[in-house]
Amino acid sequence: MASIENFQYESAQAVFDLIDCQFTLDERNLAELTKAFLHEFGLGLAEYGRPMAMIPTFVTGVPDGTETGTFLALDLGGTNLRVCEVVLNGDKTFNLVQQKYKVSETLKTGEATALFDYLADSVDAFLTTHATINYTDLQDDASGAAASTALHLGLTFSFPVEQTALGSGKILTWTKGFSAKNAVGHDVVKLLQDAFDRKHMRVKCVALVNDTVGTLLSRSYTAGGCIAGAIFGTGTNGAYIEDVAKLTKLAGSAAASRGGQMVVNCEWGAFNNSRSHLPNTPFDTALDRRSINPSFQAFEKFVSGMYLGETVRSVMLALVDAVPKPLLFGGKSTPTLNKHYGVDTSLMSEMEATWIGTEDSADAFTQPPYSAEFKSEDLTPKVVSKLNHMRKILATHLGFQEEAVSLRDAAIVRWICSLVARRAALLSGVAVATVLIQTNHASLVGESKPIKGVNDRLGVGVDGSLVEHYPNYQKMMRESMRALVGEDVEKRVEIGMAKDGSGVGAALCALMALKHEVV
Repeated sequence: MASIENFQYESAQAVFDLIDCQFTLDERNLAELTKAFLHEFGLGLAEYGRPMAMIPTFVTGVPDGTETGTFLALDLGGTNLRVCEVVLNGDKTFNLVQQKYKVSETLKTGEATALFDYLADSVDAFLTTHATINYTDLQDDASGAAASTALHLGLTFSFPVEQTALGSGKILTWTKGFSAKNAVGHDVVKLLQDAFDRKHMRVKCVALVNDTVGTLLSRSYTAGGCIAGAIFGTGTNGAYIEDVAKLTKLAGSAAASRGGQMVVNCEWGAFNNSRSHLPNTPFDTALDRRSINPSFQAFEKFVSGMYLGETVRSVMLALVDAVPKPLLFGGKSTPTLNKHYGVDTSLMSEMEATWIGTEDSADAFTQPPYSAEFKSEDLTPKVVSKLNHMRKILATHLGFQEEAVSLRDAAIVRWICSLVARRAALLSGVAVATVLIQTNHASLVGESKPIKGVNDRLGVGVDGSLVEHYPNYQKMMRESMRALVGEDVEKRVEIGMAKDGSGVGAALCALMALKHEVV
């Protein structure tokens, strides 16, 4: 397979310098990206149908950790569905019990009533065998008289939906192999509730939830408050608390007349689909062209874990195929390196972690230019040790014999991983900084505007493998935020993990539905 871009060069170092330049973002770039982000926020808040959708969620408040109660969550997004019971203890802690159930191909493609009956059956089975509460006390009696109370459930439904209220949303289309008949165009909450009612279950679906919104709610409960939630993992997205007055596309609605605040689901993976501001390289262009959704989800392709390994693979192949002399792996490749999406982000993480190591002395990082020879005798023992370990990592992940990977190869691949990951982390910081500026908690460095709560802590709940596990990811995010909103604001931002937005977050959304009397 041909590489994405072939380098024909007179100076090898010029090739490495060009790649470095292509992937490097300076403070001016970051500021321009933030201004473009703010512009697209404004467009999405004003009009429906924009790429950055800025979806009203009808969640009009967030928990503070004092709430109590027992709530259910149903998470449907693929081959498995998950049922959770969340018991809120009122002290910023909760207890979680969960169980997964498999969704058969027959159910995915059959009648919608059969699929939703199965969802209801799964909830019923969970309540009978796993739940901590005595569910039988809540069931209708034999005479058909309804119990006075019901369990409240939040539904995480990971398919395209046009949400019109916290507990209402029309299915737009099926994805991920689902094609259940007589579902598209119908309210997914009503389909589920009808299934519960057919089985005389005392369960009420009160909230339809996005997992990013759930991330915000989950962190808000355990931290005692939060202004935003963000996912930086396989995909990326953000949600934040916005003044309803700024959601001008809701003009004339009941929500607009009530005013106050509402959580907005940004769908920021679609930022700058035109790529007018994103730091596009030939590798990014090729990745987009060969993706399943060309010209869409541009920001996600620069930031999310699903794509970072593919970008690294493309750069590696360009160096393998460079002429007149290959610049990586002696011009050799492997089936894994040749395979579309054959390189996983875990390779990048392992390479970075090895290089960072536990030593912070200068002799643990000193190395020659990548165009030079890497001889053991010219390197420090600490650097040689790390590069040898990285040779093993590359052999394992890419299918090379270890002796086919030189010290220089290991150093070059680690450098490529660092460039791609650093760019992603800086861009992630741009997204968070945009939320801070949009909500008047900060102003862009160099601009002057009044900001609120100058001493407030600013909670941001995050989830995803990149932000949780990738070495120094949060540190690089903060570097970007500091450049954009200043150190005083950045220091007040408390970034905290918010696990299980699609489970705990959905249950908390059910709580908020009741607390704010939206249902």
